[in-house]
Amino acid sequence: MNKFINETLLPPVMRFVNTKAVTAIRNGMMYPLPFIIIGSFFLILGQLPYQPLQDYLFKIGLAPIFLQANTAAFGIMAVWAAFGIAYAWVKEEGYEGAPAGITSIIVLVLLQPNFKAVVDAASKAVMDPTTKTPLQTTGILDTAWLGGKGMIMAMVGGLLVGWIYSWFMKKKIIIRLPEQVPENVSNSFAALIPSAVIISGATLIYGLFHYIANQTPIEWVYAVIQRPLQGVTDGPVGVFVLAFLPVFLWFFGVHGAAVVSGVMSALLLANTQDNAALYKAHELTLSHGAHIVTQAFMDQFLTVTGSGLTMGLAIFLLFFAKSEQLKAIGKVEIGPAIFNINEPILFGMPIVLNPFMGVPFMLAPLASGILTYLAIYTQIIPPFTGILVPWTTPAILSGLLAGGWQAMLWQILMLVLAGAIYWPFARKYDRQLYAQEQEMLKEEHAGIEAA
Repeated sequence: MNKFINETLLPPVMRFVNTKAVTAIRNGMMYPLPFIIIGSFFLILGQLPYQPLQDYLFKIGLAPIFLQANTAAFGIMAVWAAFGIAYAWVKEEGYEGAPAGITSIIVLVLLQPNFKAVVDAASKAVMDPTTKTPLQTTGILDTAWLGGKGMIMAMVGGLLVGWIYSWFMKKKIIIRLPEQVPENVSNSFAALIPSAVIISGATLIYGLFHYIANQTPIEWVYAVIQRPLQGVTDGPVGVFVLAFLPVFLWFFGVHGAAVVSGVMSALLLANTQDNAALYKAHELTLSHGAHIVTQAFMDQFLTVTGSGLTMGLAIFLLFFAKSEQLKAIGKVEIGPAIFNINEPILFGMPIVLNPFMGVPFMLAPLASGILTYLAIYTQIIPPFTGILVPWTTPAILSGLLAGGWQAMLWQILMLVLAGAIYWPFARKYDRQLYAQEQEMLKEEHAGIEAA
């Protein structure tokens, strides 16, 4: 099995993971995260879980101000993603990435509607009394397309911009200025031709969609590609991929959480932003379209305390292990585990390439993922609010921030369950190591006595 996985199964997976496109997405999606986290804190301030205090903040006008900051940072995350993916691609090719990132933002804005339907207080379209058609406000940008609804367009656009821009730079189809010209000025002119071609091509695409399909490219991508993908991610298939693939890759020493999150984060963040919008509208229920599987689902119930939910294992090693090897690992791991870092236990125990410990390592997140999905689906706990918590936030606190006291209690329950899954395997492994250590001590004593 080990030979089959290492020689047959893993190589194509790693080739895919290391392609330019996946690398650009993985690296580029890191750029929006700080701003999403900042925006999440303002969402907490604008929608406090204590109703009297929240009402007071709205009464004095502070809550709308906080929510405005949330929209500016979190609500336009597709802009940051478009920039980051194109920037990462071009930077990896060895060129200045900022002009490509800016070009990608322009393409994202160009391909979306510049109008919005006028609605009344009941969110119904207002009709023009003369033409009997819905009234529209033109010359505006709908932040929904700059946020979660535009994430796949940002991803696709960022990849295409990065690829085309790099092609022009490699072929040296650029305006080259004398060496005496300052570098920043030279880089600006070097971007002129590739950016002009890319923006012109995007304009042509926009025009074709406008006249042929009577819609914008971003609306088509959202309807045909993004919504179906979000639906798949938000179901059992998505749960299995997010729960199993990271630990499966980690078992072979590959940082599975980083790989899977880098590829899936666009969809998870889109689901998160949808939930955040419902949370602000006080409509965060499944019946109103709330998502079950969001970024918080992965961060707080599949990788909290580290991939594999290893806090219970760390506690066993620290307080109950008899072998010196595992007790030493427990002392080293318990601190990092609080902040969701578990490389010491993965490589020190080890779990990596250890078939015996690999079984609970893969079972624990699967159990947590399946049960958490069912808990939200059956309304035992509510959907997550759309607040993105920094990944280093300790467990329990992270559950409270991501979904309130119900999510906090459920997170504790899942960590206890994961610990129970690890316990018999860890105890058996500890006994084997302890027996080996005792045998080695006997041999040492025998050698000393013989001498």
